[in-house]
Amino acid sequence: MSLRPVVIALSIVAASSVVQTAGQTTDSAANILTAAEKKAGWTLLFDGHTVDAWRGYKRPDATQSRWKVEDGLLALPADNGRDTHGQRDIISKDTFEQFELVLDWRIAPGGNSGVKYFILEDLDSAIGHEYQLIDDARHADAKIGPHRQTAAFYDVLPAADRPTKPAGEWNTTRIVVRGQTVEHWLNGKNVLQYELNSPALNAAIAKSKFKSIERFGKRQNGHLLLQDHGDQVWFRNIKIRRLG
Repeated sequence: MSLRPVVIALSIVAASSVVQTAGQTTDSAANILTAAEKKAGWTLLFDGHTVDAWRGYKRPDATQSRWKVEDGLLALPADNGRDTHGQRDIISKDTFEQFELVLDWRIAPGGNSGVKYFILEDLDSAIGHEYQLIDDARHADAKIGPHRQTAAFYDVLPAADRPTKPAGEWNTTRIVVRGQTVEHWLNGKNVLQYELNSPALNAAIAKSKFKSIERFGKRQNGHLLLQDHGDQVWFRNIKIRRLG
């Protein structure tokens, strides 16, 4: 399997044309669906006012997390910079198997976070496929290699030719799961595509920290997750639509 971005079919591009790309959203237009988006099946996972669409990992709500709503943003204040392994992460109340997810995010200088999908509450730690969000220029984890840098499938596959914006600026992420194909997009560009349960993916997983997780690399009807890695991060315009 090639890790280079592939040309996306025109039908997919057309179906996704209602999604706002990086730089198009103003603060006054944040967390709002257009009529075209609603017609295309999009729903908001954050309305700019509450975290009602989210709850803690293995918890009934998000009250024991550190996540806050500030000025229309889903915000996480700085802490000790350590991974909480799901204990302070938040997961979507709904589950998704085939989907298109779009969100804007901003990481503080030196920060680390992530968006996970295929999350099942079957383990003590919140294990799923992670789209890495990190300050590539400053955080030590990003220095380990491209498989731990922004837009990578964390610790498994690197992204390529990434139009990354620096820490403190807004980026737009898009994750698409359609059939057995997964795409990671960054700021309007497809930077990683892989096939679930494929020989190439399984070989990459065998070299990763997830090699002992039997379900890893297979499609799951799971939750989405926003990671509390102890660093400051902000999200807005979190929207999703089901595919398949």
